[in-house]
Amino acid sequence: MQFKSVQDFLVHVQAELDANRLILPTLPDVAIKVRDAVSKGDATAQSLADIIATDAAISARLIQVANSPLYRGTMEIKNIQMAVTRLGNNTIRTLITSLIMQQMFTPTTALLEGYFRSTWEQGVNVSAISRALAAFVPHLNADEAMLAGLIHQIGKLPILTLVEKIPEFRDSPSRLDKLLEKAHPHVGKLIMNTWNFPEELKLVPSEYVDFQRDSGPKADYVDLVQVAFLQSIAGTDHPACRVDWNTVPAFVKLGIQPDTEILEIEGVSEEIELAHSMFL
Repeated sequence: MQFKSVQDFLVHVQAELDANRLILPTLPDVAIKVRDAVSKGDATAQSLADIIATDAAISARLIQVANSPLYRGTMEIKNIQMAVTRLGNNTIRTLITSLIMQQMFTPTTALLEGYFRSTWEQGVNVSAISRALAAFVPHLNADEAMLAGLIHQIGKLPILTLVEKIPEFRDSPSRLDKLLEKAHPHVGKLIMNTWNFPEELKLVPSEYVDFQRDSGPKADYVDLVQVAFLQSIAGTDHPACRVDWNTVPAFVKLGIQPDTEILEIEGVSEEIELAHSMFL
């Protein structure tokens, strides 16, 4: 099987999806139920706790994170209901989805392990920076910003699963890397179209690589992730390092000078480290 272009590969992706030979990542029931319950507006701390408690692993992680320096209050959180009461429904909704994201980056074969791990680590880095940058845009939510960072390269997962069976990519890391960078925004959009996410989050995986994007005067989650992504790859050999930050509207919309070193802004490095420690 030979692909002459990325578009040829994307046609193949759609054919595999149509034939049910490729399955896109889906959110587990607990995340969907929590998001739906909060969206309806009448969820109680007890009802959300009952939903979350059906997943023992996520319950344990939630209590652990609720007691982490990022969210810690004056009293130790000892159960799910206390966590929901302390953090609030909206934070719980986003946090549960963020914690579940890590489960999606579990490789099924040794061949995929390195790629899954590096993609997850990149997501965590961008997530942590996005959460810290949210402090510069009060109309955006820090926890939603964190989730936006975690999903920005979700499109790579189905591609990796698919190319494991295609020798021309499986046996050529350089070709695979180029394919991942060029194709994952499109596949990310396919995934987001199946998830019940707010529209502003759905746009992140497909639009964060459009460095000339300008959606209006107010910064959105795509802008946050875009700046966080560029900061995360600075000094590497990633192709996007060739982008001139002075031409990226997202920096202006966040009120950050393009030549600013994010980690040097007071308090930012500490916030990034706290968010980073949640997932790695």
